[in-house]
Amino acid sequence: MIEHSLNIVGSEWIIIIFVALILFLGTGQLPGAARKIGKAVNEYNRAKTDVQNQLKEVSNDSVDISGPVENERQKNEIIAKSLGIRPEGLTDTELKRLVVDRIGQKKIDDPENKKTKLS
Repeated sequence: MIEHSLNIVGSEWIIIIFVALILFLGTGQLPGAARKIGKAVNEYNRAKTDVQNQLKEVSNDSVDISGPVENERQKNEIIAKSLGIRPEGLTDTELKRLVVDRIGQKKIDDPENKKTKLS
């Protein structure tokens, strides 16, 4: 059995696509099609840049951790700040519940009732 395969590399594909476009569109419509493709590529690059800038802004809001945490409260405060939650004025249980709700975990240890609740 004989296998026929085309050994076409990158730049050859560009030539084939260009010739196919000329055959389908003709030489009169080719500049307009090229402009539309150029505008689409420009819009794509602009949207990509916007998304990258938004991701940079979010990553710049990271929380600085100076060393290891000493207790559960300190750990929850660091996590809460990274999630955009202000821990001031909240009890340990309230803070933990907010953190868990934000990250979607199901179990909450409630030290006041000494039970595990499902949220």
